[in-house]
Amino acid sequence: MELNLQDIRGQLDQIDDQLIDLFARRMRLVSDVAAYKKENGLPILDSGRERQIINRVSLAAGEDLEHYAKLLYQTLFSVSRAYQAQQLLPKSTLMAELERAAENVRPRMPGRVMVACQGTEGAYSQKITDRMFEFADILYMNTFNDVFNAVEKGMCPFGVLPIENSTAGSVTQVYDLMEKHHFHIVRAARQRIDHRLLALPGVKLEDIREVASHEQALRQCGAFLAAHPQIKVTAMENTAKAAAFAAASGRRDLAAIASQECAQLYGLETLSDAITDTGNNATRFICIAKDLTVYAGANKISLMLSAAHRPGSLYRLLSHISVMGVNLTKLESRPIPGKDFEFRFFFDIEASILDPAVRALMEQLKQDSDQFVFLGNYEEMR
Repeated sequence: MELNLQDIRGQLDQIDDQLIDLFARRMRLVSDVAAYKKENGLPILDSGRERQIINRVSLAAGEDLEHYAKLLYQTLFSVSRAYQAQQLLPKSTLMAELERAAENVRPRMPGRVMVACQGTEGAYSQKITDRMFEFADILYMNTFNDVFNAVEKGMCPFGVLPIENSTAGSVTQVYDLMEKHHFHIVRAARQRIDHRLLALPGVKLEDIREVASHEQALRQCGAFLAAHPQIKVTAMENTAKAAAFAAASGRRDLAAIASQECAQLYGLETLSDAITDTGNNATRFICIAKDLTVYAGANKISLMLSAAHRPGSLYRLLSHISVMGVNLTKLESRPIPGKDFEFRFFFDIEASILDPAVRALMEQLKQDSDQFVFLGNYEEMR
């Protein structure tokens, strides 16, 4: 007699009951393995043993299921290693630092403080800084590197930097500078970007032969610029400086791509207000501080790490995150200078170090990474 769906599900329930019983038995044996390894000074990972088991079970599963069996056991091994790590790993410097931060969560960001940002008055960095802090005393810097230095050397307690744009992608210069500085992210926010084509009063679009702006803004307006091939493109430090340059030049063949605020600030007029490639253009900014500090509402964690240059090393890191049920919201890779085709990875995950399981996850990622840097636990403003 043909089974109906309810009968099939009944059989699946019985199998699941058997599986969870076997899983619990297996994990108790894993605990015994951890005790033996601890007594004999053995490492958690035994890649040769894992490979033997995967080869055996995938062969037993048959050709049509061998890949599914491999995935199942890779996940099972990841869970087993995490369970062993709780028993084997001593409290590290990282764990102690995370525990201190979790015990000393600050209720709110300061409202009146000095903040470093790259640009000048009218720049998008200035707009987002005024959103993050009620009474910001802004110290304008020439470069992104200067912002990092101002925070790292104690000149300013906070710095604001763009990290990615919804149209042009990641600000790779900032990511590359992250590898060279000591800092922590304490807040993030998204700023809508509304680019305008600005020029001196009375200038018309057909008069323009050169456009100046930040390289990210130029990329965000690529379609407009491609439609006007006669216009030369000049990259500048930021959009506000481009607007100031256009205003001070006196040239009627020069325009700047910048915000409406810059038009008012520097006495320019809008030639076109529809020059971005998409109407939903936004940039994500981070606020950095020197020391690890967590403020109330922190729900995102950023990490910088590098995996061993061998098959499966990145998968092993990702499997730790997957097993915890943590949402990975960004994975950025940047080449490691001096190493051919080796990369450093930046992870953003939705989690909080107030959860002891998340702190344990950080320790596991550190153990499986060649390099591991905890960049911060923070709230992201919308």
